[in-house]
Amino acid sequence: MEAGLVGSADVRGWDPGDGPVSASGAARVVTRSDGHGLPDPPVTHTNAEAASNAARAQAVDRFREGVVICAADGVVRDVSDVAAGVFPRLRVGELLTATEDGRLIEAAGSGRADAEVVHEGRRIRVRRVALPQDRHGWYVEDVTEAVDRADALLAERSRSGFLANASQRLGNPLHVDRAARAAARLAVPVLGRVAVLVLAPRLGRARWWRAVAADDDLPVVDGGVLDVDDLPPAIDEALAGVEPHTANWLAEQLVQTGWLAGHELAAVSARVVPLPGTGAPTGALVLVRPAVQGFAEPDLQVLRGFAARAGAALNAAVLYREQADIAETLEASLLPIEPAPVPGLEWGTAYRPAQATLRIGGDFYGSHRLPDGDALFYLGDVSGKGVEAAVFTGQLRQAVQALRRVETEPRRLLALLNEAMLETSQAHGQGRFATIVLGSARPDRDGGVRLTLAGGGHLAPMLIRADGSVQTVRLDGMLVGVVPDARIGQVTVRLAAGETCLLYSDGVTEARGGRRGDEHFGADRLAAAMTGCHRMPAPALAERVEQVTSDWLAGREHDDIAVLAVRAAPVPVRHLRAVPDGRPERENSTA
Repeated sequence: MEAGLVGSADVRGWDPGDGPVSASGAARVVTRSDGHGLPDPPVTHTNAEAASNAARAQAVDRFREGVVICAADGVVRDVSDVAAGVFPRLRVGELLTATEDGRLIEAAGSGRADAEVVHEGRRIRVRRVALPQDRHGWYVEDVTEAVDRADALLAERSRSGFLANASQRLGNPLHVDRAARAAARLAVPVLGRVAVLVLAPRLGRARWWRAVAADDDLPVVDGGVLDVDDLPPAIDEALAGVEPHTANWLAEQLVQTGWLAGHELAAVSARVVPLPGTGAPTGALVLVRPAVQGFAEPDLQVLRGFAARAGAALNAAVLYREQADIAETLEASLLPIEPAPVPGLEWGTAYRPAQATLRIGGDFYGSHRLPDGDALFYLGDVSGKGVEAAVFTGQLRQAVQALRRVETEPRRLLALLNEAMLETSQAHGQGRFATIVLGSARPDRDGGVRLTLAGGGHLAPMLIRADGSVQTVRLDGMLVGVVPDARIGQVTVRLAAGETCLLYSDGVTEARGGRRGDEHFGADRLAAAMTGCHRMPAPALAERVEQVTSDWLAGREHDDIAVLAVRAAPVPVRHLRAVPDGRPERENSTA
């Protein structure tokens, strides 16, 4: 230290043989405790020398460090005021080792240049220096406050570093289980030897995770589920937003729950804090420490800070889970429904949304079995993409399901759908519209199917005939949901046994690909791809349409793709077995 270095230079200039230097500036004769004078004869100083010595002594007394000077024989020749305040038992003229304070100084200075000793609850730094004529001195300093401040600063930095690391580690998981495990694992062993995290109950049950410190290894984490009635009262209080204070009964509750197996009640101290959430705590955190360590106020501040971060992470994970559940439920309701089985018909479908992560889009298809044995089917495309388009498709499907109970003739049903969608769009200010082909299928006894198709501005259906050829059905009509009294076209076609009617969305014909990646797939390429596919079952035919479209896209972005194939599939005829006449039946007889 700078002050100490300056003091060292001043001290080395003194002559202990001339007697000690005092703050008064007067020369003194040092007398030993036995009454005999010191061997060094007193020296009479001039006024200038006395003033110089007094100035030096006054300067030394103002050092932050205290100064103790000893002669070669170990006799204390001078003690500064600061040193006397630290070691009050030192006596000038006595051997240094004659007092407890002196022996402590001697022991500290004998081992190394700098040392720290604990003296009467204070931390004292001792530094020995060599002086001329075999004399020596000590610089002593009370560093208790400085060390405490440094320790407090280090502890605060450690706590801040722990909380910063916790924020980083807890900020990533959006899965409740991973977030809870991470929080419990991070709390051990920094905050306690055992950490139990309890999530707010759901449907009468509460999930919990426990981390237990392991020697020279990562904490061991396990978990389980408890009924709400089995939760300890302290956990109930924490889940209500109250922070119970540590007490013996708290540890007893944890033992009864089985969370403190192998721990003695008298040897542990426990604490419970709420985990803040949105509106109400998202859970509770239990920390257990050895009783000798306890929970001081700085520890509780860190514990609450960690609980706030863990609560935020868990709250985000819980909200994400709830939103994901809602989204999954809504998504499932908006996904296209596979057509219901109808005797004499075979269905084939393919669906590929533009945004694969959503699994939903603006294309839709479906079917309903009518009471008379006929089937109602449809395929359409609404304007837009993503969630908004998917919601509109859900409205269309719900409208068809409701309106089919009052009207089954395709053209009239489509006219009612147009009015319903127009009213809905205007009421919500959406301005959305749709294209759709809606048809009815009536299987014949000869295995064929009679189709009545109504068009609302959609792409022309294709027929794959029994000879492998492909025909396009001309079907006029206006968009659905744009104008009232929209013009709707209708045609009737017949499928022979094994023939197929193919409906598809513009995601197929407008798929961009080719050499430069900007050429539409088009209806002609689709017809060419379907030629010769008359023997394919309806599911294989729909899958082929999706496959050739994907090959054309070659991984590029695309619109929603939907395909619905309706194939005339003869109903197998079952022959009744003849009534037995009592004669044994041959082994090779057939039904």
